[in-house]
Amino acid sequence: MKVTGLALVPPPSAADLPKVTPELLASVLARYSRSNEGLAAIMAKVDLANPDASIDRILKFVDYGHASIGGLTGGLAIALDDVSMWLAYKIFEIAQMADGQESSTRYITMDAANLPAPSEIGIPADLAPRWQALMAKSFAAYHAEYSRLDALGTAEPRRVRVPADAKPAVVTRIRKNYALDRSRYFIPLATRTNLGLVQSSRMWAATVKQLDSLPHPEARAAAKLIRDELLKISPRLMRHSSAEKSYQEQAQQELAASLRLGLSRLSTAPLADQVWVHVDRVTPPFLAEEQPVAEALRHRANRYGYQGTATRRMRVSFAWNNMAVAELRDLNRHRTGHRYTPFIQAGFYLPPEISHASHQALLDEQAELTRELMRRGSEAYVYSLLLGAQTPFEHGTHGDKFIYEAELRTGMGSHYRYAEHLSAALKEFFKQVPEAREWVVEGTAEPE
Repeated sequence: MKVTGLALVPPPSAADLPKVTPELLASVLARYSRSNEGLAAIMAKVDLANPDASIDRILKFVDYGHASIGGLTGGLAIALDDVSMWLAYKIFEIAQMADGQESSTRYITMDAANLPAPSEIGIPADLAPRWQALMAKSFAAYHAEYSRLDALGTAEPRRVRVPADAKPAVVTRIRKNYALDRSRYFIPLATRTNLGLVQSSRMWAATVKQLDSLPHPEARAAAKLIRDELLKISPRLMRHSSAEKSYQEQAQQELAASLRLGLSRLSTAPLADQVWVHVDRVTPPFLAEEQPVAEALRHRANRYGYQGTATRRMRVSFAWNNMAVAELRDLNRHRTGHRYTPFIQAGFYLPPEISHASHQALLDEQAELTRELMRRGSEAYVYSLLLGAQTPFEHGTHGDKFIYEAELRTGMGSHYRYAEHLSAALKEFFKQVPEAREWVVEGTAEPE
């Protein structure tokens, strides 16, 4: 695992602007909030040649809360190389205020060599050979199905949805994506990937604190590396990023709940689709909602348009019983509201083009290793999961954000399984908000 920090500086065309460190920026803006001097007068008292002395002088002026100051540091960028897909998922779950990207499965190495060592992720030593053998078999299944589906898409092009006017290079790319998007369910969740995030020092401190409080060795190792890198940029504010009792206790309780639920529901059979949607439109009696839903939606040119109060004030909770980890990794990145999953294997999803029976021996072996890790109370059970593992997943947000997600995940270029899940959620949403149907654009995920 490797962590790299990137500091932002003014561009050359802004030579007349003062070059400040993130912490100096935060302290100046904090002082600005407790003064009527104006920013220029405060900056005149700052010694840019000795920013640390200026920071200390300002922060001693009054007792500023470190969290409120940390939020003023601007975007601090961190890149994390060679972390597991599970850790990437967890960081996106924790860092809800971050902007970030993860390497696509279309561009990372699909090979057992691209896995962390068992000791890095807490796999018990006596189970390490068994885990490594399972991972190698899983990659072999992925490559076998990818090759088969790629050949099938070439021989029967009607299987692959391609625009009529697509150029040959586009046809090839879409055919390759057809094969990958269906074979990817065999990819181990332990596979290494990369991600980069940008967020303020305040949010980094909270992210690192939570990572450091998890029982997973990989998470704690990442916390130390991120903290060490950010101490170079924001040393005072990152001091508030160590493990803390309340975080540790909640992490332990969530792990215990996952182990109980996981052992009771562990299965390799495909889990039939179920979706649950709850819409709450209640408003205070002294501030009733007066805008019709149509007026909140009809003025948009596309999903990026601004919605009105009728949907912005509407609370929407939605959940699926069978979200494959492959889809969970992306749906988890919708930042608004809160997401929750016990992260278990209650079933195993494979698309219609792939036979469960052909891979039952592999799936049984994978389930038995997962069961053994769970019996031992090991947090490392997550690293025995493949992307086809199905888990319950819940997301609570507001109506405008739900509508955006539904339009995005059924729109052009969406993965076919996203479209199935969000179409089902939209159907339930329309039962409760029928007046929205005319103004919400449900796509067909064309082309893949």
